[in-house]
Amino acid sequence: MSEHRLQSVELDEDSLGAASRDQEQERQIAIFDLIEENTFHPDGADGGPYDLKISLIENRLALDITGPGYQRRHILSLSPFRGVIRDYHMICESYYQAIRNATPQKIEALDMGRRGLHNEGSALLQARLAGKVETDLDTARRLFTLICALHWRG
Repeated sequence: MSEHRLQSVELDEDSLGAASRDQEQERQIAIFDLIEENTFHPDGADGGPYDLKISLIENRLALDITGPGYQRRHILSLSPFRGVIRDYHMICESYYQAIRNATPQKIEALDMGRRGLHNEGSALLQARLAGKVETDLDTARRLFTLICALHWRG
């Protein structure tokens, strides 16, 4: 029996904006963690592992999934994500600045807000993928980080 998991994740270079060092590190950690442990079960697939390429096509999110006997592209509207991505970017910028010179209490408060928005975006992603791809929350969190990477402008 094949595992329903990702073996590789690629972000389309043409879809990526310039990223700060902090953002680039977050993206690399998300990809590493995602490959190490994930639950990824595309609807109609007999088994993996799968390769995933994430890109933006005409301002929509494209998820190209391939695996043994399976190849499919899912296109998702980004409209439902815009608010949470915008808010997540703003709080991340504040957090990155705070870790350099703010009090531990301020850093903790910003980190709690950042995690809350991250969870909100991850739950939204799971809902938008319903009937297309089943993931666990940790996988959705890492995928949401990568979706945000497509919107970062350095």
